[in-house]
Amino acid sequence: MGVMRIGHVSIKVMDMAAAVKHYENVLGMKTTLQDEHGNVYLKCWDEWDKYSLVLTPSDRAGINHVAYKVRREADLDALQQRIEAYGIATEMLAEGTMPATGRVLKFNLPSTHEMRLYATKEYVGTDVGTTNPDPWPDDLKGAGAHWLDHLLLMCELNPAEGINRVAENTKFMSEVLDFGLSEQVLVGPEGNIQAATWMFRTTTPHDIAFVGGPTNGLHHISFFLDSWHDVLKAADVMAKKKVKIDVAPTRHGITRGETIYFFDPSGNRNETFAGLGYLAQPDRPVTTWTEDKLGSGIFYHTGELVSSFTEVYT
Repeated sequence: MGVMRIGHVSIKVMDMAAAVKHYENVLGMKTTLQDEHGNVYLKCWDEWDKYSLVLTPSDRAGINHVAYKVRREADLDALQQRIEAYGIATEMLAEGTMPATGRVLKFNLPSTHEMRLYATKEYVGTDVGTTNPDPWPDDLKGAGAHWLDHLLLMCELNPAEGINRVAENTKFMSEVLDFGLSEQVLVGPEGNIQAATWMFRTTTPHDIAFVGGPTNGLHHISFFLDSWHDVLKAADVMAKKKVKIDVAPTRHGITRGETIYFFDPSGNRNETFAGLGYLAQPDRPVTTWTEDKLGSGIFYHTGELVSSFTEVYT
């Protein structure tokens, strides 16, 4: 029973035409449908379900919800009982409430971020198919991202007031949704305040991450690339298309990922991420980063924090 993997992220954009152009031509996604409300649905070439990104028109940037796919329909009912027993209210949305998707279990994390779980979504196949496939399609655009990989949510952290939504989210994800904890940042005078966590359900270092900040929000959504070379190529694409880059290509100490951060036209931060880092398993010991080494954890090469990276989010 339980969550398999990330399914999609729904974000707000202020200029739909510019956003679609960005995700198609910079990331290399393809539009698969548009609904009567003006929402646009996109997928990457190596994904087989109908969509992994939903763009919704708004007057501000930010996240609507993140959705994870569970193995079977019965898991939705079992997880609804577990979530409600934990003390969190849920709502079961009927099949078709989201296009091309079956029933959806809707609830809010302790941080108030909306999360959804579903078991079925229309299968459309990858761009290379499943019979004698080529390693990549001929019509790739931009960075040619393989799939939506993970997201990082900013969570209210105010130890003086006894508020730690990072720890609350982490506890919920572990105890109710069976996510594993791969890495964490501990801060404070006694080094016991859980200020950031990276959690997994697959075998990669993280399928979701939580980092403490003054308010709740979206830090970034991340798309997977094959290699460091592909990260550099993605940076070239961004430079050619005049995309605002937040952090130039570098490596994380945390997760060991190779990365570049940049913004879509509305200000939502994106990441292209390469390198599987390590094999995440339930019995793998948790990696802990201390406050004095946080710079190296985030940006391993320089060991220095970038102010925009920690202060700017939607």
